Amino acid sequence: MLRRDELDAALVSLTEVLLTGRYDILDGIAIASRGEVYSVILAHRKPLAKAREIFCDPASLTSVNLLKILLAERGLKPAFPPLESYAAAREKDFVLLIGDRAIEFQRAAHPHDIFDLGAAWFELTHLPFVYAVWALRRGAASAALKQELRRAQQSGRQALDRIIATGTAFDENFRRDYFKRCLRFHLGAEEKRGMAVFCERLQAHGLGPVFPPQFAA
Repeated sequence: MLRRDELDAALVSLTEVLLTGRYDILDGIAIASRGEVYSVILAHRKPLAKAREIFCDPASLTSVNLLKILLAERGLKPAFPPLESYAAAREKDFVLLIGDRAIEFQRAAHPHDIFDLGAAWFELTHLPFVYAVWALRRGAASAALKQELRRAQQSGRQALDRIIATGTAFDENFRRDYFKRCLRFHLGAEEKRGMAVFCERLQAHGLGPVFPPQFAA
């Protein structure tokens, strides 16, 4: 709907912005990590150097491109076919999972090693990684809309302890660790530096063309 100009704004994967050049990024808000993210993982039963194909969760183009960069930096360029079903994940030697599926996979018994993409990016760059942003259709987002999105973020952060305490996914200790340690919700100078390096690496490894991000105050 965002691509068809049916929406003025949407919370989307970062590469939707970087690879299309059609949107501005609402400044100050992101879904990011500074180190381990836990919910964006490559599960592997063999050494990474032996990867010939990695089956990918189709839910996030940003995670796939991040993995391509992390492996290309090691001289590895496997194929990246889509994962046919989540039920098949445990049978794969190499599988990229995100979100609840990644969390569920790690918390259950499995024979895989875990390559956490957030941790690997921080080890490579010493910078946060930004997974998702508010994309604003260029020229369409009003001051009132931007103010409302910022109010929503502020409200959510103020309610975070209550959300953690009353949530039903996983256990409360995990929810607290995940939302307080693994995830970051701010888009500041450090996150923007991480975004700039991601743009450079996308271009360097032939994953472009890449459009430099433009931020809307």
